[in-house]
Amino acid sequence: MSNSNIGAIAMTDTGTIHKRARGLFGNGFDLGRLLLEGRAFFALIAIIITFSMLSPFYFSTGNFLIMASHVAIFGLLAVGMMLVILTGGIDLSVGSTLGLAGVVAGFLMQGVSFEAFGVVLYPPVWVVVILTCAVGALVGLVNGVLIAFFKVPAFVATLGLLYVARGVALLMTDGLTYNNLGGKPELGNTGFDWLGFNRVFDVPIGVLVLAAVALGASLLLNRTAFGRWVYSTGGNARAAELSGVPVKRVTVLVYVLSGICAAIAGLVLSSQLTSAGPTAGTTYELTAIAAVVIGGAALTGGRGNIRGTLLGAFVIGFLSDGLVIIGVSSYWQTVFTGA
Repeated sequence: MSNSNIGAIAMTDTGTIHKRARGLFGNGFDLGRLLLEGRAFFALIAIIITFSMLSPFYFSTGNFLIMASHVAIFGLLAVGMMLVILTGGIDLSVGSTLGLAGVVAGFLMQGVSFEAFGVVLYPPVWVVVILTCAVGALVGLVNGVLIAFFKVPAFVATLGLLYVARGVALLMTDGLTYNNLGGKPELGNTGFDWLGFNRVFDVPIGVLVLAAVALGASLLLNRTAFGRWVYSTGGNARAAELSGVPVKRVTVLVYVLSGICAAIAGLVLSSQLTSAGPTAGTTYELTAIAAVVIGGAALTGGRGNIRGTLLGAFVIGFLSDGLVIIGVSSYWQTVFTGA
C-alpha cells in the first residue's frame, strides 16, 4: 500500500474519531444548553438549599406538603395556561375566572333560595363542582370563539373577559365575601372543606387534584391526536390548517380547558380559605404565565411540556413560602419573586 493511501486512511480514521468525540462531548453534553433547559429544576434545588440553610423549619416533609398545597393553586392555573400558550395564545382571564368560580361555589353553598315556593335548596357537592367547572368552561368558550372565529387578538379578548368575570363576581356578592361554606350536612351538602384540609396518605387533596389534572393534560398532549394538533397549531397555524388540522376547534378547546383549570383552582382556593371573595385570584394570571415561561415554554407557541410547567410553579411557590418563613416583608417578597 502506498504512503498516500495510508495517509488518506489515517486522516479518515482521525476524522471519524473527531466526529464521534464531538457527538459524545460536544453535541451530547452542552453545559450551557443543559443549564438553560433545566433552569427551573436547578432554580428549585437552589431555592430549597438556600432556605434550608436560612431556616430550620423549611426542610421538612410537613412543610413541603403545606407548600405543595399552596403551589396547587398556581399549578392548576399554569397547566391550563400552558395549553393556551402552546397554541401561541395567552389567557389573561384565568385569575378572574378563579375568583368567579369561587363566588359561584360560595353562592351555591349558601343555598339557592326560591322565594315563590318558600324553599331553599342546598345542592350536593358534586353538583356544585360540576356547575362551577361549567362556569369556567363558559368563560373559556367565549374567549375561544372571540379569538378563533371573530379574529380578536388573544390579549384583547382575554383582557376583556378578565374585567367581565371580575365584574360579575362583584355583582353577585355586592363586593362582600361568602364566609360560610359548610353547607347543610343533614341535606346531603357537606361543603367542600375536605378539598382544602383533608389528606390521603398524608398528601393534601389539593396536591392530588393537581397531580391528576397534570397527568391528564400530559396524556392529552403526548398520547392523542389533539396534543399533536396543539403543538402544530402553535408551531405554524397556517401550515397546520392546510395539513387538515382543525385549528379553530383546537383554539376554542384549549381556552375551554384553561377555564376549567381556573375553575378547579377556584374551588381548591375557596376550600383552603373556607371563604369565597370576588377579589380572589387578582394578578394570578401573571404568576401562571411566569410559571409556564420559567418551565421552558415559548410564548410564541409550539414548545413546552407539563413537567417544566409544574417545576416553574414549584419554583414560584417554594420561593414565596420560603420568604414568608424567614420573615421577609411582603413588599420585598414581590421584588424577589419578580427577580
